[in-house]
Amino acid sequence: MRKEMQMVFQDPHSSLNPKKRIGYSIEEPMKIQGIGTKMERLEKAMELLHKVGLRKDQYYRYPHEFSGGQRQRIGLARALAVNPQVIICDEPVSALDVSIQSQVINLLQELQEEFGQSYLFIAHDLSVVRHISDRIGVMYLGSIVELAPTDELFKNPMHPYTQALLSAIPIANPQRKKERVVLRGDVPSPANLPSGCVFHTRCPHAMARCKSEVPTLRQGASGHRVACHLYDE
Repeated sequence: MRKEMQMVFQDPHSSLNPKKRIGYSIEEPMKIQGIGTKMERLEKAMELLHKVGLRKDQYYRYPHEFSGGQRQRIGLARALAVNPQVIICDEPVSALDVSIQSQVINLLQELQEEFGQSYLFIAHDLSVVRHISDRIGVMYLGSIVELAPTDELFKNPMHPYTQALLSAIPIANPQRKKERVVLRGDVPSPANLPSGCVFHTRCPHAMARCKSEVPTLRQGASGHRVACHLYDE
């Protein structure tokens, strides 16, 4: 399973071993999985560095010699080393400057076209999520409350939490007014979740049953799924 799933971590500074050359870090997954000879692993590591926009001769450098964006590219090369089917991207651009973010996101999409992997992209920046995702799952306190194709979710958000999230996105037009959904109260402790629907303590549409019954993720139209009693038949 480890060969089929790899990960790109949030912090490009702490996710690479500072005592090892980056070539070693890229080769390590191949060595653990028993892929190729020593020379084949070296050649593939250099090829991957080239794929992610770095020079092959940078194979021998240490992590502190690279910028944050370059380190994230190295992390991506390491994830690609064993040709996984799925790459989990945990906030891969949140620690980067905005200009570098766009470069890394475009690189992710280019590599996906070339290698054919699926991404599980975890992020809180909705503009980034919309740009890179085919399908979006919205989570609240560890549970998926809504799941839909990207265009469908932004066009027709159904869960009250999703509606509040999307209403907070600013519009780059001072002439347009946007109705803001403001949530009251504080987020409950994940260690002591409310009974029933975990969102009922802040939901403007909460009913009596929301306090006792956990809603299931129901299938709707256009591949849209939502966990909310408002849509129970």
